[in-house]
Amino acid sequence: MSGRCLEIGLLLYPSVQLAAVYGLGDLFAVANRMAASPEREGLGRLRVSHWQADDDGQVRRVFDSQPQADGAPQVVVLPPCLDAAAGYVLHSAYRDWLARLHGSGVTLASVCAGAFPLAAAGLLDGRTVTTHWALAGELAQRYPKVRVLPERMVVDDGDLVTAGGLMAWTDLGLALVTRLLGPTIAAETARYLVVDLNRESQRQFSSFVPSFDHGDAAVLNVQHWLQGQAMADASLSGMAERAGLGERTFLRRFRAATGLKPTEYCQQVRVTRARELLEFTRQSIDQVAWQVGYRDAGAFRKVFTRLVGVAPGDYRRRFGSAAR
Repeated sequence: MSGRCLEIGLLLYPSVQLAAVYGLGDLFAVANRMAASPEREGLGRLRVSHWQADDDGQVRRVFDSQPQADGAPQVVVLPPCLDAAAGYVLHSAYRDWLARLHGSGVTLASVCAGAFPLAAAGLLDGRTVTTHWALAGELAQRYPKVRVLPERMVVDDGDLVTAGGLMAWTDLGLALVTRLLGPTIAAETARYLVVDLNRESQRQFSSFVPSFDHGDAAVLNVQHWLQGQAMADASLSGMAERAGLGERTFLRRFRAATGLKPTEYCQQVRVTRARELLEFTRQSIDQVAWQVGYRDAGAFRKVFTRLVGVAPGDYRRRFGSAAR
């Protein structure tokens, strides 16, 4: 006798990425296949449904993998969307529906920009979430009550589960399989689909994008200077002198303009350059460290690993093209 149906609803809001919608359906179908062996009799089955607002503003099922079943979803997922801005604020029908479901005990989940409509509905206030690394700053700025962890691939906060970049729907799907069917089924599903079950960080996929439109000409002058050869030898006194400011005034204005201390900014610029050298040259790690301004290769390795999430050698093995 088979176990109960565990329904996962996928919300088809405007500009939703259909590849993620159908990909999640396939992932859950594979999980069901893994759970269907005779020795696992009694284990639950995943029911996949699609939900969309009709012309009257009512959110209804428009697809159901097990239409003979009844009940409500245990989980509702907001997949990613290709036009992030279009999905930032959903129609009130969707917001009200999500709030009502969450209030009744349904777990809500999102991938990438799918976190924005949840935040807009006030459902993420005081909670810890993740989103695409490139959208994390905007999410935190728009919704200051939300704690955003852009380095995380998945944040499971109990009744709210959020995932990072566009393709993190695979990570979210496996996290939901683990929760609903157990870690063994999740591991077998990951092996069958040839995907990594243990991706924890999206830092290695992110890139440093400095802010140049802050309006402080003195700070901007230093930023442009750091993009060149000055990056390797820059010091606080040298940067302040370049800006024509005293060190204390420069520190205050630089942080106000860029959101980072000058030392933190220089680390980001240097590591960005180091990533390029690791990807596209055959220089040794010690040579890379020296070229970007680190005389101590050990210190370079520590900074690189902290900011990127993997050691320089591991980064080169994964992303390097010069040796291929």
